[in-house]
Amino acid sequence: MIMELPTRRSLHIWNRNYEVFKKFLVTSILPYFAEPLLFIMALGYGLGLFVGEIGGMSYAQFLAPGILSSSAMFAASYECTYSTFVRMNFQKTFDAILSTPVMVEDIVFGEMLWGATKSLISGACIFAVIFLLGLARPESALIILPTILLLGLMFASLSMLFTSIVPTIDSFNYYFTLMVSPMFLLSGVFFPTDSLPGLVRQLAWLLPLTHAVNIIRPAATGHYSWTFATDGSWMVAVTIICMTISTFLMKKRLIQ
Repeated sequence: MIMELPTRRSLHIWNRNYEVFKKFLVTSILPYFAEPLLFIMALGYGLGLFVGEIGGMSYAQFLAPGILSSSAMFAASYECTYSTFVRMNFQKTFDAILSTPVMVEDIVFGEMLWGATKSLISGACIFAVIFLLGLARPESALIILPTILLLGLMFASLSMLFTSIVPTIDSFNYYFTLMVSPMFLLSGVFFPTDSLPGLVRQLAWLLPLTHAVNIIRPAATGHYSWTFATDGSWMVAVTIICMTISTFLMKKRLIQ
């Protein structure tokens, strides 16, 4: 099956999803502010009294960038699994789009762009929260927000890969239980990965979310490093691989 590069028509897919999102703008954005605030208050300031400092920073300072990263992961993951599956199987939106000059590659990339946009919206809202709480430096946004965009694109591509193969919507429970939840728990969101046992620590390094946390956490406190390039390169590689595979599988699924 011949694959082609996506075209500018991908933006029409993005715009279609954006127009739908605008209708529920307020109710969609409010949770992005509320949930991280609850996490930071309950764990950062509550549990943090017992944890003490980690790496020379308060637990709230340590936790906030991790919550920012994981929330962006969930935003892209939910959008490109459940929402994409509904558009594809129940609403038959993709079938209607394919009757136009738009290609499958455009649909897949457009969906990924929208998933990455949802991550960026989530990340910007949470960054505003942690900045107002004094847990992030304002100039760190120059590093954090582009990283969130890449993080969103990475998890959008990974989610699309699973969306292209699952038989029913209930099957996404496997994706979230066996992939997203372990990343949420083992990628350094709540504690340093250095504290994990040797083999688990090596496995944690392979998890995509770990590399996003490795960039966002030091950047939030004004510490920048050339190692960001290594972490960013890993994220780009995962994105390209997953995007290529998901496009191939989605094309096979949509074009019988």
